[in-house]
Amino acid sequence: MNTINGLEKKKKKRKYIIIGILLLLFVLYWVLVYFLVSAALVPSFMKKLDSFSEVTEKSVSEQKHTSDIKENHKKAVDETNAWLETAKHQKYVTESEDGYKLTAMCFEPDAASGSAAGVPLESDGHDWVLVLHGYTGWKEEMYPFAMEYCKRGYHAMVPDLRCQGESEGDFIGMGYTDSYDCMRWIQGILKLDPKARIVLHGQSMGAATALIMSGRDDLPDCVRAIVSDCSYTDAYAMFESKINDWFSLPAFPLVDSARLMLLLRGGYDINKASAADAVKRSHTPTLFIHGADDRMISADMSRELYEDCACADKELLIVDGAGHAQSQDKDPKRYYESVFGFLNTFEKRG
Repeated sequence: MNTINGLEKKKKKRKYIIIGILLLLFVLYWVLVYFLVSAALVPSFMKKLDSFSEVTEKSVSEQKHTSDIKENHKKAVDETNAWLETAKHQKYVTESEDGYKLTAMCFEPDAASGSAAGVPLESDGHDWVLVLHGYTGWKEEMYPFAMEYCKRGYHAMVPDLRCQGESEGDFIGMGYTDSYDCMRWIQGILKLDPKARIVLHGQSMGAATALIMSGRDDLPDCVRAIVSDCSYTDAYAMFESKINDWFSLPAFPLVDSARLMLLLRGGYDINKASAADAVKRSHTPTLFIHGADDRMISADMSRELYEDCACADKELLIVDGAGHAQSQDKDPKRYYESVFGFLNTFEKRG
């Protein structure tokens, strides 16, 4: 009898040990998921871990570094810096639906725009562009785009997306929460100019934001066109493809777990950050641009978005030799001729 009791006690002890180990592994797993979400979507945490700079460095390392891209990029930066010395601009602040302060810089059209600058222009002063940066980006890196629009008589509103630059927030929105924030900027533009005709020009995550907005039922008619530069199809697919590259971790089951963690902590479902779903409902003319050699986001994603986009007016530009967010540096002439050619053609049709 004592022997049997002893065996039963050992079995119970072994059972409790196994349960304890499983509980510990469960807790450790969710600590890892918590850490992963913070390391990918919380800039303040990312900076402490230095993952912010690591992600940026990995992204830069995957770009093309040919001499023409370097020269064109330097030229654009130098021209932008010179332009900033005289460009009329003003900082604007608004508040997101969930109470975060959002900041943007607004540039007025160049005094020398139009025929005086040698640029064809048929603007009546009501053309606007909302220029949106990418993941871990900031508004200043989009100033070269703002300059090109201002040369052609556009007003340019260039915001820091939530959690980045001067804008507040807890989690990077991957385009979903940003689509709500950018509706605030559209409302702000309409207060400044009730007759505004607005173009959404986004790059990478900013492009996904613009495309997600295109699927909204409440998108104002004043948004007349979208320029989507190297967008991903959806945030889930983006993280699924990059989690191993960024953190050396398997996609399954971590991405689904991170989705649940983000829903609990951030209050939004990353599956809703889907440009692929939005474009199927879009009626907004859209120009899709992508670098053929993009190793960060495959050009196939823009091809898929273009094919699935429901709008009647759409074009696709694939730039050979360009890496991620480098199409404008690889071939600036073709890039801006395509952008403004598309916008001008649509205006004439409309």
